[in-house]
Amino acid sequence: MGTRPIAIAPAPNKTPIENGNSGLELISTMPYTCQQCVRRKVKCDKTFPSCSSCGKGEFECVYQAPNPPRPRKRKRNENVHERLVRYERILQENGLLSMADDKQHQNTQDPIVPARRTGELLSGDGKSRYIGSSLWLNTGPVSMHEISEDEHEDQPIPPVGTNMFAIDPITGALLGGSQTLVHHHPSHKDAMKLWVAHIENVEPLCKILHIPTTAKMVETVSQKPSLASKADECLLFAIYHFAVFSMSDEDCVLEFRQSRIELMSKYQHAFRQALVNASWLKTTAMPIIQAYVLFLISIRTQIDPHLFWILTGIAVRISQRMGLHRDGEGLRLSPFDVQMRRRLFWQLLPLDGYAGQVSGTGISISPNSWDTKPPLNINDAQIYPGMTHQPEEQKGASEMIYCLTKTDLSNLYTRTGVEMKGADGTIQLKANKELETLIDEVESTIETKYLRYCDIINPLHVLVLGSVRSAINAVRLRIRISPLMNHTIGDAERKQLCILAQQILDTDCTLYGNSQLRRFRWKIKALFLWDALMCILTSLAKVGVFSPTEINSTWRKMADVCLNHPEILDAKTALHAAVGKVTLKAWAANPPSDATPEPEFITRLRSQLEAKTTGAPEKTENVALCKEGGISISSLNDSLSRSPDETDFNLASDFSLFSADWLFGDQLIGF
Repeated sequence: MGTRPIAIAPAPNKTPIENGNSGLELISTMPYTCQQCVRRKVKCDKTFPSCSSCGKGEFECVYQAPNPPRPRKRKRNENVHERLVRYERILQENGLLSMADDKQHQNTQDPIVPARRTGELLSGDGKSRYIGSSLWLNTGPVSMHEISEDEHEDQPIPPVGTNMFAIDPITGALLGGSQTLVHHHPSHKDAMKLWVAHIENVEPLCKILHIPTTAKMVETVSQKPSLASKADECLLFAIYHFAVFSMSDEDCVLEFRQSRIELMSKYQHAFRQALVNASWLKTTAMPIIQAYVLFLISIRTQIDPHLFWILTGIAVRISQRMGLHRDGEGLRLSPFDVQMRRRLFWQLLPLDGYAGQVSGTGISISPNSWDTKPPLNINDAQIYPGMTHQPEEQKGASEMIYCLTKTDLSNLYTRTGVEMKGADGTIQLKANKELETLIDEVESTIETKYLRYCDIINPLHVLVLGSVRSAINAVRLRIRISPLMNHTIGDAERKQLCILAQQILDTDCTLYGNSQLRRFRWKIKALFLWDALMCILTSLAKVGVFSPTEINSTWRKMADVCLNHPEILDAKTALHAAVGKVTLKAWAANPPSDATPEPEFITRLRSQLEAKTTGAPEKTENVALCKEGGISISSLNDSLSRSPDETDFNLASDFSLFSADWLFGDQLIGF
């Protein structure tokens, strides 16, 4: 912002005063106090060119006209109907008007001017604000300017050392003062590499951005970072961070001469700082919430579950403030904005489900609180800013295929798989038999709409096929797994569950083994279904469930799973520790019968267990991790001391193991 211009001082007035020698004398006076007297807080006689106070103190006397007062906002005149609505509301709030009287009045009210009841979206300068409160709506037309809370992007960045806690308590507590990020941008060459990685590895699975529009911004700003707006910087650093997250360490060193961890730390810090610079808690700018949701998707498995739940809750509140929970068509938005808002909201839904699941605190977006439709089955080339016509939806596979199959699975729970019970909004799953029918229906729908058009040469389509098959089987497994957890299952029924779980693990291994899907491994890892693994392991630990041939093949599959998911062997979380414990119990009960040497993953798990029992240094870390995961060391040791036949599913049930990323609403299942 430029320096405010100084108001021009008016000509001084001529005021006659008495002079002891010659009678009256004309003295020049000013209509206001000089600047020196204002600063010193002393009385000024306003004489020109120098007042007496400045003359005595030998100060420079400067007169500067004060700024004119801000024009008062013109109060909008209410019409008679609006005044009646307001007066009736006040009377009802004070118990002076009954609801029956109000209904009787409404029946005689002029139908041409009904009271406004529905929400309204205000927009301007690339921002939007949803107003759903009758307190605002019944006061008449409201402008974006009237409700803005100083969220103007042209505000200067406070200097380093500014008390950001006073300005913005949450971000101030996290980071402190705002800082320029011009020197944190990568070179143009590296920026374009990261952008390409984002397009290839991330965007097909998220579809939050409009690639043609965003590409122009990335190209421009990467060449001259000083041109970036605060919103653009948020989006850019979210893109850079996610691109690095989707890459392997070898690729990062090869392309950027830095490790993956170093690059992720660099861009994560820059992104968080960009949020502070943009006053993200007060924003209604679309690029900032897009960036924030992208960031949440990338860190969801890398952060403390309770902190992630809080951060996701912020995204939910911002999206509600922008009205993303209301469909854009009903808000009379442009076709382009309608599609982009739908895409973003349907990525936030499963994030909220995942956060509620892993933290055990429940969801923030209840199924009956939104009406946003799924995005259309179209490519980015079919929409653009400023378009006035609705795009024509494709039949078959578009760029949206992955997101839309996930959306259909989400709808299974959010709208059809659950029932609302009671005035408190209690949610419970429908009966198993009814759910099985719903699963068959949604599987048939996805098959007809999308899977039949998949091309197995296209890596994205291969991922879609595998992920949908695995997700559908996972739903069936979760519905049927209660007897296993409650110890009321027979061997025949257990065997059927294991067949289903085996299919899920087979799909996981197939996806990992496909070299064309290497760029999507960050997603495949997040889709891993722990329920299936625990079902197999707990059954392996029970004698008589598997034949010798099945035991041998199952252990070979376990070796592949541990190779694809080395985090199981790191025991960095209580969940991994529980899986490792059950694995060792299963090996002790049913080792392979083909006299194969002990595999490396069993040796490693055994050494970790011995380190715990002998009090090695890593024991303290594992104690903390188990407590963090909600499991005590005593429960682990008690379970380890049991005989293999007593192995149960108790440890597995202490965790939220199901993939809420694919099946939003899984946190509604009370297992």
